[in-house]
Amino acid sequence: MRLHLIDGTFELYRAYYSKRPAHTTPDGWEAKGVVGVVASLLALLHDVAESVTHIGVAFDNPIESFRNELFDGYKTGEGIDPVLYSQFGPVEEAVRALGVTVWSMDRWEADDALGSAATKFADDFEQVRILTPDKDLGQCIRGRRVVQVDRVRKREIDEEALRAAWGVAPESIPDLLALIGDSADGIPGLPGIGEKTAAALLGSYLHLEAIPTDPASWNVQVRGAAKVAATLAAMKDEALLYRKLATLALDVPMPHSPEALAFQGVPRAEFEAWCDRLGLSSMKDRPKRWLTKKAD
Repeated sequence: MRLHLIDGTFELYRAYYSKRPAHTTPDGWEAKGVVGVVASLLALLHDVAESVTHIGVAFDNPIESFRNELFDGYKTGEGIDPVLYSQFGPVEEAVRALGVTVWSMDRWEADDALGSAATKFADDFEQVRILTPDKDLGQCIRGRRVVQVDRVRKREIDEEALRAAWGVAPESIPDLLALIGDSADGIPGLPGIGEKTAAALLGSYLHLEAIPTDPASWNVQVRGAAKVAATLAAMKDEALLYRKLATLALDVPMPHSPEALAFQGVPRAEFEAWCDRLGLSSMKDRPKRWLTKKAD
């Protein structure tokens, strides 16, 4: 059995800004992103190679979270296209119509839900597959048991691949993002410290506080070591704050059991009613796995 954990907010953005045609519902609202997410999830559910048995989808609704209370520069919903933003609620309804578990996050973020589910259920499945390209989910990777899947670039990232790509262990990802920044989340990073320098230090020392203050004692070669050390010392508090922002909350209450996450098929009546509301008659026959009466 496999557990597929999906970043629904990323999927909504991806669908909305894709080249797929717009779709106006009979009620007159634009549903391009919502329809795209449903099409994407149906493709996943039909994918023999992915072999979906259990699945959960997490959404940011709204964008803001507890991290905005910690740092004014953290990402917000400001500047989001109003048409896209209007689809945040309807996309959750659409995913539920597929018979798929939805986690709607308000105080926490979707990434926190994905990380919490991966942590909670890792030992209940042969493999947990986290479907998102977000770098911060790399901290949840565990050997081949918990992996990250980038559907856009069609690549799977296990612990070996993560170390090869970033030069650090999964547990060092928040420290790495604290140093180099993460523009998607509004984390600025520290000036003058790039990926190579951060990876070299964290590859050796694992966490920020373990890096010696005296660069002469470093056991790795770092260009401009004295200047880097000075920056680390002068901006220690900022770096620790940025790491806190990049560290996923892995204790988000997850009310579902492994059994409740089982995908048993698309509930026909609910899905067809959803298609009718959105004027999607051509999509009614798209599902290949229907929920049977016995499963009800």
